[in-house]
Amino acid sequence: MSYMHERVAYLKGLAEGMEVDKDSKEGKLLLQIIDVLEDFAEEVEEVYDELDDLSDAIVELDDYVDSIDEDLSDLEDEFFDLDEEDDDDFDDDYEEVECPECGESVFVESQLIDKGEEVECPSCGVIIEFADDCECCGDKDCECCEDEVEAQAESESEDK
Repeated sequence: MSYMHERVAYLKGLAEGMEVDKDSKEGKLLLQIIDVLEDFAEEVEEVYDELDDLSDAIVELDDYVDSIDEDLSDLEDEFFDLDEEDDDDFDDDYEEVECPECGESVFVESQLIDKGEEVECPSCGVIIEFADDCECCGDKDCECCEDEVEAQAESESEDK
């Protein structure tokens, strides 16, 4: 911005070299115009200095944001990284069950199903039972229930 100061200084030099009369109307006007131009040059220089400072601050902030972004990315990788092995473990530990009331899919721990526990549907609140035990003997997959089912099916077919 020294270029503007140089030009204003040149105008001042010209005015002095021309021996502009400070007491004449034209001389007063011309010297006032040169003074205003000098003030403008100083203000413009200050604005450019502030812009340079702001530009430096923006570069610094940009570097800082990049650093934060990298740190956040590292944290995301550390805490939310699901490997394929983790997905396989999830498949082994949970089974998808459809709620008999609302039809919503519910993921239930395999252990709860194996134990015959009850689970509440998070959507509708209905209790889902996993009791596969035989009503007559209490064993799972016993043959007595199969015999009863076959006998009942035969008696229904005879009735028709």
